[in-house]
Amino acid sequence: MAYDADVIVIGAGLAGLAATAELVDAGRKVILLDQEPEQSFGGQAHWSFGGLFFVDSPEQRRMRIKDSHALALQDWMGTAAFDRPEDHWPRKWAEAYVDFAAGEKRGWLHRQGVRWFPVVSWAERGGYDAGGHGNSVPRFHITWGTGPGLVAPFERRVRAGVARGLVQLRFRHRVTGLSRSAGTVDTVSGEVLEPSGVERGRASSRTVTGAFELRAQAVIVTSGGIGGNHDLVRANWPERLGTPPKRMISGVPAHVDGEMLGIAEATGAHLINRDRMWHYTEGIRNWNPIWDKHGIRILPGPSSLWLDARGNRLPVPLFPGFDTLGTLEHIMRTGYDHTWFVLNQRIIGKEFALSGSEQNPDLTGKSVKGVLRRARADVPGPVRAFMDHGADFVIEKDLGALVRGMNALTEEPLIDEDALRRRITARDREIANPFTKDLQVMAVRGTRAYLGDRLIRTATPHRILDPKAGPLVAVRLNILTRKTLGGLETDLSSRVLTEGGDPLPGVYAAGEAAGFGGGGVHGYRSLEGTFLGGCLFSGRTAGRAAAKAVK
Repeated sequence: MAYDADVIVIGAGLAGLAATAELVDAGRKVILLDQEPEQSFGGQAHWSFGGLFFVDSPEQRRMRIKDSHALALQDWMGTAAFDRPEDHWPRKWAEAYVDFAAGEKRGWLHRQGVRWFPVVSWAERGGYDAGGHGNSVPRFHITWGTGPGLVAPFERRVRAGVARGLVQLRFRHRVTGLSRSAGTVDTVSGEVLEPSGVERGRASSRTVTGAFELRAQAVIVTSGGIGGNHDLVRANWPERLGTPPKRMISGVPAHVDGEMLGIAEATGAHLINRDRMWHYTEGIRNWNPIWDKHGIRILPGPSSLWLDARGNRLPVPLFPGFDTLGTLEHIMRTGYDHTWFVLNQRIIGKEFALSGSEQNPDLTGKSVKGVLRRARADVPGPVRAFMDHGADFVIEKDLGALVRGMNALTEEPLIDEDALRRRITARDREIANPFTKDLQVMAVRGTRAYLGDRLIRTATPHRILDPKAGPLVAVRLNILTRKTLGGLETDLSSRVLTEGGDPLPGVYAAGEAAGFGGGGVHGYRSLEGTFLGGCLFSGRTAGRAAAKAVK
């Protein structure tokens, strides 16, 4: 029986594009499948902020950041906290990825035309000891053009492969099975869905118009994770993170459903670390949604008071931007699945950024004038739109009205005005001196020691209740589903492994489907800026390895 291609790639997201681009460079023939229509080319990377983790980059050095491979590896291992027998390959992938981020990653992307915003951001700061979770220094490099700017060179390479006759793009092809011939997985079968002209990200039709069966010497699975499937998220929810939330919003469209992971597992692939996941605690409902339950993540500076559902401050070091999963664990043990930021207009104007390409039109559109306008604005336009229209925002001049508005957004009135006033006033008294016992105030002042944060990300310390800094703002924060940290176990050549540790013949995996490499390169936690880079690194690895393996 003849082959239809040398390699079939399942999933046209960033990992799939990176793998296909490498196969094209090697002169291999590829069929690229995706269940969504062509307008969704690039997958979830299109919606991203474009953040990338680099180590000792020119951008860091210009900002006087002293980084090193040794420091980055210390941070990664302290954050991942690998502790399972199945962490053998994830640990190897972590070492390889830090090598990549400190080595050829930036140059490889730069040669393809990718550029970065000059101010490096500081995500996941940790707040524990030097060997624990978090980035010791700023490492989050925002792509000039955000997610679309990162997708573009890989889409360009893939479409050049189409023009050369090396790549067939087959959208609306939903894979339902993998099967073997003579022991090797070489057959991909599934359903052809009716054409769809829906806007990128919106739910497309699931009407079946036909079936397909394709054969190739190798198959690369780059189908993504489970973040759009809330039932599967809850089913895999780990006990260490408390009770699964009853109510969540989605950072990814519903078609990110994890179905392909089950198909690969049924074929003999080993799926590991399925209880490791990465969901955000600063989610807000999109006032202009594209997909169902569409949520946006706030990228906060450190000054907002973070309160639980009853108005208590979250414990140290669970400050905005310090420890995502530590905060999630605490929240889910309170008995409620929402929290609050309480702040004022001066803080929101300086410290709120919104994750996603569509929420950052200046960066996405590569507009220097737009970036300058943002820097000069009291409140950036996208943030102002949420203040005006967002269902989770309360804006009031006095605290009493703010509390009434907060209680109106919940099923029962949980916030006591007098207690909240005491907490805010106690915090505000700590601002009067350059020294303090309030560790969040210390953190704010420490943050401002970094030039990038002082310029664009952290407000000058001031009283939250200062009328000149008003009005007051409260933001109800929701659990926002996003990334799968576990996945198909792979070796350093991206070959999918069986439960016994042997390669599953003919099958490779990359991106979120492979836990961004190895079945869980991040361990329990992420350092941020590592998801897109993980797609690129594992996709490139899978494409190169499959190209060498096929004849």
